[in-house]
Amino acid sequence: MKKEKIEKLASEKSSPCVTISMNTHRTHPDNLQDAIVLKNLLKEAQARVIKEFGKRSASSLIEKFGDLESEIDINSNLDSLHIFLSESTKEIVKSVWPTPQNTVHVAENFAVKPLIKDFNRMEEYLILLLSQSGVKLFHAINDTIAGEIRNDDFPFARNPHFLTDHNKLSDGKQVDNMVREFLNNVDKAMVKVYNKTTLRCVVICTEDNYSRLMQVADMPSMYYGYVRINYNDTANQTIVAEAWPIVHAVQKQERDDAIMEMQEAVGQGKAITGLAEISRAVKEGRGDLFIACDDLVDDITSEIAWQVISKKGRAMFANREEVKSLGDIALKVRY
Repeated sequence: MKKEKIEKLASEKSSPCVTISMNTHRTHPDNLQDAIVLKNLLKEAQARVIKEFGKRSASSLIEKFGDLESEIDINSNLDSLHIFLSESTKEIVKSVWPTPQNTVHVAENFAVKPLIKDFNRMEEYLILLLSQSGVKLFHAINDTIAGEIRNDDFPFARNPHFLTDHNKLSDGKQVDNMVREFLNNVDKAMVKVYNKTTLRCVVICTEDNYSRLMQVADMPSMYYGYVRINYNDTANQTIVAEAWPIVHAVQKQERDDAIMEMQEAVGQGKAITGLAEISRAVKEGRGDLFIACDDLVDDITSEIAWQVISKKGRAMFANREEVKSLGDIALKVRY
């Protein structure tokens, strides 16, 4: 979810703005129930619009409801679906994150909390495949391959430094040096990509080759870690399924660190928990880190979270158990 899209939806004010959020299923036959749930939520949303705003005044919006069912392919669903509908806007977002409950929100603004969660949890990263047939680099988003990176360096052909002289193969040190030289070249190519994208990387390779890579790496911190390669299966879907848990674990650690940071801010008197005071501090640009419970009703918390992000702060939604010591909402202030 791009920041610009969230900004557009978060800033829209219209009478009415309709937000529909629902959990979905990736596979058949479970996804058949998604069509039924969607139909019922659209019916509920339409009824609420007519009741609250009148059929005539909202006629152009009501017309849009009729097209939605046919536009949404349940066979390509992920884990949740979010629809943003107004007289001037129709946005359909599929997400890899489930939503706490199926809801219809009708107001003068969109309920963008699911998108902010996506923005916070969507992780773009690289997957470096070091295989016998060569070296490939992929761009991944969460548990999906977005595409292969092709440039002046990638893909690398089969390692030209593997020795073909069988008399020299017994010289383990020379073989090792050749492999290190090759991995050093791969690492330098990776640094170029990192400098352009700031994306970190999971490596699919043998344990020995990852150890060598770390020894020659100019920036070891740009690598998340490695997954042991299975030469019998290096399909895109397989490697991303193996790489994503490593990245996801890092994300969870970062969330835990943010909660700990907030707890320390509370102890230092740098955190506030009152809604009015939080709103005022955020408007003044003082919000550094905002944390709210996942299960809060979509009201002002979405707007506050977005204001924090738009002013170069951080915002996250966590489950109640994770933030039980902080209360429903908390803001760490810059000053």
